[in-house]
Amino acid sequence: MKYVVVTGANGGMGRAVVEKLASSGYFVFALDRQLSEPFDNVLPLAVDVTDTASVQHAFDVVASHTDNLFAVVHFAGIYRMDSLVEMDEKSFAGIFDVNVFGCYRVNKAFLPLLKQGSKIVITSSELAPLDPLPFTGIYGITKSTVEKYAFSLRMELQLLGIKVVVLRPGAVKTNMLGDSTSQLDQFVSGTQLYSCNAARFKGIVDKVEARNVAPQRVANKTARILSKRRPRYVYKINRNPLLLLLNALPDRWQTGIIKMILK
Repeated sequence: MKYVVVTGANGGMGRAVVEKLASSGYFVFALDRQLSEPFDNVLPLAVDVTDTASVQHAFDVVASHTDNLFAVVHFAGIYRMDSLVEMDEKSFAGIFDVNVFGCYRVNKAFLPLLKQGSKIVITSSELAPLDPLPFTGIYGITKSTVEKYAFSLRMELQLLGIKVVVLRPGAVKTNMLGDSTSQLDQFVSGTQLYSCNAARFKGIVDKVEARNVAPQRVANKTARILSKRRPRYVYKINRNPLLLLLNALPDRWQTGIIKMILK
């Protein structure tokens, strides 16, 4: 039996991955803030990745079942859409606490159970390697930070025989898409600086997010990554051609196009 930890296990992608891995013969420790019902080969654990003590408690439970984790798979994360000069400090720090520090806390805590040949899969975003767009900047910044962290971690853990992999799913049909729309609506109605710009930007976001894939695509890809003895560093699923085209342009062109569209 191979043991796997999955964070964000009750989200759309996390839940699909838990079900896929459990049906494929893995035993999954499903970590999430909201405790779900257990089922075959799955042990749900209530964990807040922003709380070191909570993560340590999860480690203690997992360590009581096994001393050898095959993989840690990260899906815990939050999406935020806001203006970098209007959002409050608590919100700015809060998304880093989940998306960046949460990943760090879990990896640090569970490292003693990872052996040579184990894997860490970190879910990023198609936005991470791209230049940030307005109002999604804070999310893109955290995911870019996560990828720098992941690459550095890969460089270090290769010396211990542990693989680190980044997964960029793109737009996936989960509750996060609904959260994105809801947050943008709140931003459009609440911003004091960008009312016209934000309303136009909402139309662009709606078009980008309409091109989404089912969470089962992410689950299947994750299972394939875990089955590989020598996985690649980055795996991509749903790349948006408009974002790629925009990012291929010189920075000055990118900013000029965005200004022309939104101003």
